[in-house]
Amino acid sequence: MAVTVEDVKRIAALARLEFTAEEEERLTGELNSILLYMGKLNGLDTDGVEPTSHVAPVANAFREDEPEEFAHVEELRAQAPEMVEGYYKVPRIIE
Repeated sequence: MAVTVEDVKRIAALARLEFTAEEEERLTGELNSILLYMGKLNGLDTDGVEPTSHVAPVANAFREDEPEEFAHVEELRAQAPEMVEGYYKVPRIIE
């Protein structure tokens, strides 16, 4: 299944992203390359290969969850399409 420019436009609209026509073409090509590579990987014979979740053996290293002040709040708010009383306003998705 190939990705089309229309697919990229639809995904961009869902994510509320805006791309130029050149970016849409580039992203279409990149996504198709990724899907082609995934198809090649899907065809590999993995019988006898032990499943792993990490390349190297690692263990969970938990730390205390300590809140911190974030210094760039205003920069993030400036990028939001719409704010209401200090909160991000997003389209309703559940009726």
